[in-house]
Amino acid sequence: MSIFIDTSAFYALLDRDDTNNQKATKVWTRLLGAERALVTSNYVLVEAFALIQNRLGLEAVRGFQEDILPLITIEFITPEMHRSGIAALLSASRRSLSLVDCVSFELMRSSGIKTVFAFDTHFKEQGFVVLA
Repeated sequence: MSIFIDTSAFYALLDRDDTNNQKATKVWTRLLGAERALVTSNYVLVEAFALIQNRLGLEAVRGFQEDILPLITIEFITPEMHRSGIAALLSASRRSLSLVDCVSFELMRSSGIKTVFAFDTHFKEQGFVVLA
């Protein structure tokens, strides 16, 4: 069984001052012990790198790249998935919903992934099981 990992979980893991850091650390430890396939997308990584670099600095980006990403399978978004994500974003017409979220939903559905490690409520709204 695969678990999708969102930017919100990656960030909470890295920022000790984040309100979700302790919870994220417990979930992460549990996931590593369960030896489940951990998956994210290249879109999530672009978003995560930008957020981590902006808020925590390049040393945190380096730690993310060297310590966390080797444990994750990265799925690259196809042009079709990108178009579907844009269509979903425009259809939802919600300012707080991002393109990365919509593309993540598309990837998860097309891959049969039902569980996500995230602190973003949009995943639960979309019917996914949220580990957080």
